[in-house]
Amino acid sequence: MAQVETNEDYKKYLDPKVLSRISRLDIKARLIVEGYVSGLHKSPFHGFSVEFAQHREYSPGDDLKHLDWKVFGKTDRFYVKQYEEETNLRGWILLDISESMDYRSGEVSKLEYGSYIAASLAFLMLQQQDSAGLVLFDDQIRTLLKPSGQPSHLKLITRELAEAKPTGRSKVGTIFNDLAERLKHRGLIILISDLFVDPGELAVGLQHFRHKRHEVVLFHVLDDYERTFPFRDLTMFKGLEGYEDVFAEPRSLRDGYIAEMENFVKHVKRTCRQHKIDYVPMTTSDSLEAALSAYLAGRLAMRGK
Repeated sequence: MAQVETNEDYKKYLDPKVLSRISRLDIKARLIVEGYVSGLHKSPFHGFSVEFAQHREYSPGDDLKHLDWKVFGKTDRFYVKQYEEETNLRGWILLDISESMDYRSGEVSKLEYGSYIAASLAFLMLQQQDSAGLVLFDDQIRTLLKPSGQPSHLKLITRELAEAKPTGRSKVGTIFNDLAERLKHRGLIILISDLFVDPGELAVGLQHFRHKRHEVVLFHVLDDYERTFPFRDLTMFKGLEGYEDVFAEPRSLRDGYIAEMENFVKHVKRTCRQHKIDYVPMTTSDSLEAALSAYLAGRLAMRGK
């Protein structure tokens, strides 16, 4: 009986409405990525395989079938066609499971919403024959599933998402720096978090991923109440991640809180812009189906320019 309940738990993160829409869209990394298996994505390695890249002058020993006779006719010199390999994408989904991610003002917590994002993107990557991996973290890595392209890997990912328990404080400095050094092949890093972390550590960690030439996408997930602060009556604000509870009159705090939140978001956006990182703001009341589809469609449109 317990096993049946677990199965149902992990299936709830695969919303058919979300998956049916995003499955028509590709996550094609805008940066060139490495890989070993034939797939949808360009590799920096040149070989005689799929897509024409450039010409180079003929050298003794080159296969004559790759000579470009049209160029020879125009220049009277031998040139060989070079091609780019098509390789699969390695995607790492990093989900913050710290205590603040457990907050909810409505039916869905930030952690649940983030898990829906993670499961949907893992489904999409595996569907297009890419590899998806998962990291769950707070002040340390709690779960690490290495990327795999096997369809059965989705079940492992969604099971870990279903069993994730929000605890502890989020601390990204050491975690991101360690991961950036451990990931030997360039790929796609998808970070899903409310970003209640040290801004300096976040900036350094994101920069480290980019220095290693990973593409990075940041899904910034917040609750509606965290953005709008609609409280009016005397309220006990429960401290999370080690902070003390605070009993306060919220109307006197609202303007200052909204200003601080706007500055915080502007800082994160600026950090992402500086390091060419996609910043995707989301709130738990947003239709995930619409928001995720709009973002992925926008990626494809930008890639086509």
